[in-house]
Amino acid sequence: MARILLISDTHLPTRARDLPAEVWAAVDEADVVVHAGDWADVALLDRLEARARRLVGCWGNVDGPDLRTRLPEVAHVTVDGVRLTVTHDSGPAQGRERRMDARFPDTDVLVFGHSHIPWDSVSPRGMRLLNPGSPTDRRRQPTHTYMSAVFDGGAVDVTVHHLG
Repeated sequence: MARILLISDTHLPTRARDLPAEVWAAVDEADVVVHAGDWADVALLDRLEARARRLVGCWGNVDGPDLRTRLPEVAHVTVDGVRLTVTHDSGPAQGRERRMDARFPDTDVLVFGHSHIPWDSVSPRGMRLLNPGSPTDRRRQPTHTYMSAVFDGGAVDVTVHHLG
């Protein structure tokens, strides 16, 4: 069993000075922290690398060369038997599941960001698509959000957390 924290679009320090305390507590509890891009500042990467048991991330469209040299555009890992892919932008909502099936045929769970809108769906071939939203920049959403997941023997249980 693995406890996973999913965050994206933190945009530090432009959208917030820091991650909310609840998110830092979740970092401490997680076996794996996943960040789906738009960090904005390399300082958060440094802090998460120092604090997380395991960190998996990718760069996003606002991330500059300092982040792009340290992070991949797309990350692929296996956690507790679950093939996980992390990318920033999955394109428009319409047709997303079929496009991502074609792009990532060997993925069980795809984590993406960019829209700041929480998303949880299943593709035609059974891939789970997750966008944790943003813990610091809610845009048009009623709350800031992040997700947690438990991977247990191939099963994936996901919770959306609403902040404030």
